[in-house]
Amino acid sequence: MKQKFIELIKSVIDLPLDQENEILKICSIKNIGKGQHFINEGEIPYCLAFNLKGLYRYYYIDKKGNDFTKGFFPEGAPISSYSAMIQKRESYFNIEALEDSVLAVINFDNWKQLLNKHICWNSFLISFLERGYCIKESREREFLILDAEERYRIFLHTFPNIEHRVKQRYIASYLGITQVALSRIRKKMGLVNTG
Repeated sequence: MKQKFIELIKSVIDLPLDQENEILKICSIKNIGKGQHFINEGEIPYCLAFNLKGLYRYYYIDKKGNDFTKGFFPEGAPISSYSAMIQKRESYFNIEALEDSVLAVINFDNWKQLLNKHICWNSFLISFLERGYCIKESREREFLILDAEERYRIFLHTFPNIEHRVKQRYIASYLGITQVALSRIRKKMGLVNTG
């Protein structure tokens, strides 16, 4: 699996051989079972990870115990509560494995040291931060000016193979609608309700 992580890095940046060895020194492979959490709300995270296999959901829980899906993170995505790590504070959200999964995990202090060793790591970090910023900007636009059906169509386009890997209630939560409303939209679009 470590080789898969190296391939992921190389798909984003040119990785010098000496830096390949550096990242492998500080990286560990962790298996997380379906339903387990990588980070729980209220924890101060100390690691970031990259999803090598599986699917993750970020979600918030309100005071009544309702959960709200912030996002889905398939293979190749970074997995972390990054702002909580850099601010050394508790995470505001949970990160749950929706499938049995495999992560490449790096201690944040080791990651910060690696950033100072070679410019390639800054390029790698910037690429993921830029991607995250673009996702955040798109989500804000969707919620401000698009209706639920349009948001669902964007979800299907953005995550073409995820719909049948997650519960419909998680998708509804991600869209900011009820599961009943999602069922109506799916029926209108001629899609079969898979529960």
